[in-house]
Amino acid sequence: MASVNPFNLSDSEEEAERRPNETAATERSPSDGAPGPRSGNPFSPPADAEPPTLLLSSNRTSPSGEGSVSIAATTAMAGTTETRISVDGIAAQLLRDQYILTALEFHTELLEGGRELPRLRDYFSNPGNFERQSGTPPAKDQVLGPGGPLNRANSISTLDSLDFARYSDDGNRESDERLAVLEFELRKAKETIQALRANLTQAAESEGPSQERKNFKSSPEIQEPIRPLEKRALNFLVNEYLLKNEHKLSSITFSDENDDQDFELWDDVGLNIPKPPDLLHLYRNCGTPLPSPRDMADVSVGVDFGDLPGNCINQDPPKKLDLSHQQQTEVVQELEYQIGLLGNEKQSLAEQIKKLQSEIQTLKRTVSSPPPATLDLSFQKASNPSPSSTTTTNTSSTDPLSVPPTDNGQYLDIRGVSESETNPDPSSTQTTSQPRPHSLHALKSRPPVQFAQSNRKLSPAFLQALLSFCRMCSDSRLGAEVSRIADSEESVMLMLGRCLPHIVPNVLLAKREELIPLILCTACLHPESKERDQLLHILFNLIKRPDDEQRQMILTGCVAFARHVGPTRVEAELLPQCWEQINHKYPERRLLVAESCGALAPYLPKEIRSSLVLSMLQQMLAEDKADMVREAVVKSLGIIMGYIDDADKYSQGFELMLLSLGDPSERVVSAVHQVFIPAFAAWTTELGTLQTALFPSLLARIEKLLMQGEHGLDEHKLHVFLSALQSLIPPLFAVVLQNAPFTSRAKLNGDIAAIEVTRFPRPASPLQDVATIIGSREMLSALLLLYDYQLEHEGTTGWDSLLWVVNQLLPQLIEIVGRINVASSTCVHEFSRFFWRLCRTFGKIFTNTKVKPQFQEILRLSEENVDISPGNDILTKATVPIYATGVLTCYNQDEDRKLLVGFLEDVMTTLSLSHAPLDSLKASFVELGANPVYHELLLTVLWYGVVHTSALVRCTAARMFELLVKGVNETLVAQRVVPALITLSSDPEISVRISTIPAFGTIMETVTQKELLERVKMQLASFLEDPQYQDQHSLHMEIIRTFGRVGPNAEPRFRDEFVLPHLHKLALANNSQTVESKRIDVATQLFEAYSALSCCFISEEVMVNHFLPGLRCLRADMEQLSPEHEVILSSMIKECEIKVESRGMADAQGSMSIASSLVGEDAKTKFLSKMGQLTTSGAMLANVFQRKK
Repeated sequence: MASVNPFNLSDSEEEAERRPNETAATERSPSDGAPGPRSGNPFSPPADAEPPTLLLSSNRTSPSGEGSVSIAATTAMAGTTETRISVDGIAAQLLRDQYILTALEFHTELLEGGRELPRLRDYFSNPGNFERQSGTPPAKDQVLGPGGPLNRANSISTLDSLDFARYSDDGNRESDERLAVLEFELRKAKETIQALRANLTQAAESEGPSQERKNFKSSPEIQEPIRPLEKRALNFLVNEYLLKNEHKLSSITFSDENDDQDFELWDDVGLNIPKPPDLLHLYRNCGTPLPSPRDMADVSVGVDFGDLPGNCINQDPPKKLDLSHQQQTEVVQELEYQIGLLGNEKQSLAEQIKKLQSEIQTLKRTVSSPPPATLDLSFQKASNPSPSSTTTTNTSSTDPLSVPPTDNGQYLDIRGVSESETNPDPSSTQTTSQPRPHSLHALKSRPPVQFAQSNRKLSPAFLQALLSFCRMCSDSRLGAEVSRIADSEESVMLMLGRCLPHIVPNVLLAKREELIPLILCTACLHPESKERDQLLHILFNLIKRPDDEQRQMILTGCVAFARHVGPTRVEAELLPQCWEQINHKYPERRLLVAESCGALAPYLPKEIRSSLVLSMLQQMLAEDKADMVREAVVKSLGIIMGYIDDADKYSQGFELMLLSLGDPSERVVSAVHQVFIPAFAAWTTELGTLQTALFPSLLARIEKLLMQGEHGLDEHKLHVFLSALQSLIPPLFAVVLQNAPFTSRAKLNGDIAAIEVTRFPRPASPLQDVATIIGSREMLSALLLLYDYQLEHEGTTGWDSLLWVVNQLLPQLIEIVGRINVASSTCVHEFSRFFWRLCRTFGKIFTNTKVKPQFQEILRLSEENVDISPGNDILTKATVPIYATGVLTCYNQDEDRKLLVGFLEDVMTTLSLSHAPLDSLKASFVELGANPVYHELLLTVLWYGVVHTSALVRCTAARMFELLVKGVNETLVAQRVVPALITLSSDPEISVRISTIPAFGTIMETVTQKELLERVKMQLASFLEDPQYQDQHSLHMEIIRTFGRVGPNAEPRFRDEFVLPHLHKLALANNSQTVESKRIDVATQLFEAYSALSCCFISEEVMVNHFLPGLRCLRADMEQLSPEHEVILSSMIKECEIKVESRGMADAQGSMSIASSLVGEDAKTKFLSKMGQLTTSGAMLANVFQRKK
């Protein structure tokens, strides 16, 4: 009896399924040798086939259903029958005949092709089939050969563990062979562990105290405690439900709380039994007991095509089946849901169903002669109505109007409208959302595509074989996509969702932003959440390091997506993408996350906005090292503050403001002032805490800082707090206007006067513009008119917001100003700028009537009271410069300038006559002198001091010139400063003349005009050479001090010809000083001057004639007065002598080099002159370099 190879149908199962209409040769069964199929129903399985498998009931059927028995098809137009041997039958025959290795290879090929046969899977996953176990019967479905179960081999080389490199000639492969063996053994050990877990699970299920169960059954109100196995199973189902219903954050939290369980793998539950239906199915079927999956048997069915009703294709979805497999339960759930929705359309579609039935009959009659140029899909469907295709999981298309791709022998799967009209596969709806009725109706209302009928009498098998030479590819992924034409907008989305992940990596990086609209539209409209997540992941990872323009494009798309899908999907789909990239290695990607949080803030649920997003940004602000990322974080925080409505987050917002203000990056701090503080102030305004909480908190921190900084003030922190207060001035003024008694009377009717350009300081950003805060410039203009009128005529009665500024804010600020150190120019400048902005914002009337009176009351300036009593020492504090530079300079009209001049004159007079420190006056001059606008004004004040009757005032004026000279241009110095100083230098009082010396020295240090320098030099020479000053110890001290200060920076000629010679004379004269106190004073001052001048370049002549002799005279004084200074002077003298000696040697060598250079220069001159006499002849040029003979 000849046996037939069961593999002779085709080269592969895929090719066998692509050729269903090809007449197969009669196969003989290996077991009984039957010559052909059974007579009767052509759909019946072969006689030697395994027990039939019911595809929709077996829990061991693979999701794709490819391991099921394929039902033989009949050709409707020819009436012929054909028989196909199923892959399950082939596997059963191989196992029955003990072709174990062949079955293993067959199993491997099926797995590589994306299939899995349950019979082979169960056989090879059961270790009992490969090792002997005493007393253990074989598995139920195990087929034993003549020798019984196989002995376990040391190692079995299968296709997946075989290392073909071991047979090469490359050398010893023992390690590779050992690795392959170990990998195989590891796999077998895992399979054994899995089998043992199954036995243990079954044992655990059967265990349990019987008495406790009886108690629970007898008392229904007492609930039986949950077992660990049940808990893990329920946890898995709950997590699955959360994921399916877009509760991703809840799923993440749930997974974290059950970190001992892997929710990605059902086998981790500990069961080797099928997974139960999901929670929704259990809820819908509660009270209806589900059949035990262990009671199921593998069966198959055969259906006669002639027994099918004529409208089987368009009839309502089938009734619910009791399915145990997850995939089939999802199908049932979807179909049940569709039954309810389509019930209302039943009556309206009745006539159309009849019409389609007639069309089906027409197609059946005409399908026997299809056109040669096309392959009508109705022919394909009629020739192979395989039930297995209705249970195949749709992995490539989830469109309810499209048919999933099945390996049914089609060469071309281009679906026309006729296909969708004749075979809307119900199984294709198992993983999709409900189709739109109007789209379905519009699609079905299209007329079918008609093709010309051929009159040829070719058999369908011949015609199909003939068309196979058209070289069309449909077995690859791309071929399958090309062969299916989308027939609805939803199928277009599904196609894009499948194709975009393959398109994006092949697009140039510079052009990938062109894909953003396509990705966003697909992500918005795609029905599957998993595909949407993948598309949004692609969007955020589209460009490795997106630039500004690309980030703006992505942000625009995210905002459009958020507007389209709503807050729930934004939270569930967009925020997780941001969270994933919060710690990305590229700052551009983290910048995209920071910007996305701000852009999406208006479209997020308010709870998420004030919790999760705020926490994300806070983490990035504290941890990110990139300045541009923190800058974007601050701006996004500002946007969040514009939408937040949870009052409990105020303290967190305040801390974020302080944290960002202390950032080391200037761009981050700038973003705080431009965006965050205005938005935060707007929120506090709505809460009513701007005046009651925000301002008092900052002022309290400033006061605490001043108390802690008595020995050293932290000027940076002071700047942080003051800058924040300064940025809060516009919101404060807006609050005053919006809560004024006249606010309700503001009208926009009629002509409204325009606001002066200089009315308000220039805002740092539009958010600090008072007009923006109020709402419009027209409304602001109307309010300002009423504001000025109210202040000037009606007062502040009942105006609580302004009274707080006048009675609480200003007194506290003035008190703080009186406590800062006047010598700190930084603090003085910061407070001056704050008061200047405050006064300019609140206006001139407010400044004149509310601010100035409070300062004047504290300062109490008068001509009569010139003594600095303990109650009037405020003149020596920083209040004076801050009032002068921050309040009196706000407006530059004549009366304002006169008020400033008078204030400075009074301060100068009062401080001079009371012998008080001049630090406050000096600070005022330094702050005002930085602005050239006030130079003339300051010179006017000083001239008032020059001509004052009191010598004390004239001395103060002379010392103030020293501060003013550095910033004044040389023209003013020549026209105003020098004449005033020369006038003072001839003053009857010697103290006034001495006070001019520092100013003259500063002129020598800063001015470059020779005539001016000569005038100053002559005046200083008169101080030094005039006999009347020979015994003026204080004058000599001031000159030496001035020379030491200006000498290193003065003109070298002035230093060598004037400063050093006169210092030598003063040092020589000090040797003969008889008064020891004066001698040591001059010697100490000379030591300081020589130490400063020793760093300058001094010529050898001056060094020998003046510098070294002056040092020796000074050393003679220090030997007697200060020995420690004498040691330093000796080392200085020694260094200078060494410099002189080294210069002498260098000069000697230099003379030789100079002589040689002169010779060289002479030769060079002769050479060039001869070169100049040459003509263009090359021969003459060559003669120049020839040696003379």
